[in-house]
Amino acid sequence: MTHVRPLMLIAGMAAAALLSACAGGAGTTTPVPLTPTSRWALQVEEGHDRIALAVHETGLSANQRAALSALAGRFAHAGGDVIVVEAPAGADPVASDAAWSARAALQDMGVPANRIRVESYHAPDPRAPIVAGFTTVQARVPRCGTAWESLSQTASNQSQSNFGCAINANLAAQIADPRDIVQPRTMTPADAGRRTVVFENYRAGELTSAPQEDLVRSRVSQAVD
Repeated sequence: MTHVRPLMLIAGMAAAALLSACAGGAGTTTPVPLTPTSRWALQVEEGHDRIALAVHETGLSANQRAALSALAGRFAHAGGDVIVVEAPAGADPVASDAAWSARAALQDMGVPANRIRVESYHAPDPRAPIVAGFTTVQARVPRCGTAWESLSQTASNQSQSNFGCAINANLAAQIADPRDIVQPRTMTPADAGRRTVVFENYRAGELTSAPQEDLVRSRVSQAVD
């Protein structure tokens, strides 16, 4: 009897190892996601918000200033790091003046000067457009349904690989600020003044509710009567 229990223990461990190998596949080292939400986690990737401005002898047009203003608004809303204004490489003075005019316009529109950088890029034409933009963060939308497995194979007790993909794809397409995927937003400070008033009224034995709240309660009581 002393040798039965160790043999049973060894057999149980071997069976567990065999089942885990069947679930993860032969030779796999990464664990299989347990749920569809862990398989299709929301992720972000780097994107770019850029506009191209044609080079004019007369300087920036009204439409170009409107486009720069919209770019500055998106930059402030997205919390970007720096706006890069790129001019075609070469010695063309008109293109150079257009790039610096775009920088000055962005600065007049509220973008800090230390967050605007002017660079050059290789272009086939020295009068190629001026490119202005910044790096953004965008949600990665997964492509669902590219491959399907047999839904009748359930021996591994794992969910089908496409389950959960459409849900996260819809979420990624609808999230207004993809930075919320990376980390939650900071909370706004509490209203310490109102809190102090409530505590002072409470300590003095007075009503802690605001006057408009009492007025609403009185109207409700009259309506019930």
